[in-house]
Amino acid sequence: MAQATSPSRHDVAPVRRRPNPLPWPLNIYQTAIGKKYAMAVTGIGLLGFVIVHMIGNLHIYEGPRQVHEYAEALRDLGGHLVPRTFLLWVMRIGLIGMFGLHIHSAWSLSRMSHKADRSYVGNRNYIAANFASRTMRWTGPIILLYVFFHLADLTWGWVDDDWVRGDVYNNVYSSMSAVPIALIYIAANIALAIHIFHGAWSMFQSLGINNPRYNNLRRGIAQGLAGLILVGNLSFPLAVQFGLVDQDNRADPIGFVDEDGNSVLESHGTDSHSTEGGE
Repeated sequence: MAQATSPSRHDVAPVRRRPNPLPWPLNIYQTAIGKKYAMAVTGIGLLGFVIVHMIGNLHIYEGPRQVHEYAEALRDLGGHLVPRTFLLWVMRIGLIGMFGLHIHSAWSLSRMSHKADRSYVGNRNYIAANFASRTMRWTGPIILLYVFFHLADLTWGWVDDDWVRGDVYNNVYSSMSAVPIALIYIAANIALAIHIFHGAWSMFQSLGINNPRYNNLRRGIAQGLAGLILVGNLSFPLAVQFGLVDQDNRADPIGFVDEDGNSVLESHGTDSHSTEGGE
């Protein structure tokens, strides 16, 4: 008759303790596959925002009034069905949530990969990795810092002394006419394009779209998106620096909205009745 034996002193303990499982479907996120899906889906949402944000900013080439009307249209989304800026804030909160989940999934996947690497003897092999993939750990934090700088500069007015609440055209010109600020935007958007190239490429793979027949198409889409965003975003600081966007002979008044929601026309340089952010 077989007898139960006590554990041997040579038994090997697990490399890491498994976390307590969360209820379904949250427990899916505790797996590497779940985190990759979360990073891919949030990446799609963030990429869509970057594209729409860039296209919207192209209104600056039409002039101060046109870009101001575009900004007002965003604040008036929903018309009279919801309070002013309500839907805009819903989108902002959703964007913050996607951004936070994207960062957490990337960080936790990196930790899982690091723990797995320590289980093997030898150094990491970079043969299959390209420049974009190897720099993701650097471009990610650069983009995070850039987002805070961008908000502080054009939305909160913490960087530029000539910032005018609600006057998008003035704020973009005043900020990016300074060479150091323009260089920050140029460097950050180059990092963003590199991040988007690898992110768009690996996003398809994370979602199961990985076939040799489609890989050239995947690469083309990733390159096209990264290139389009790079050219569009770099055009703003470069256009200001080369004088394509300037304040010369600006006589077009800017419309502001007072605390009661009434439209108030103010000439450039005054902000006594404005209530909304710069961008």
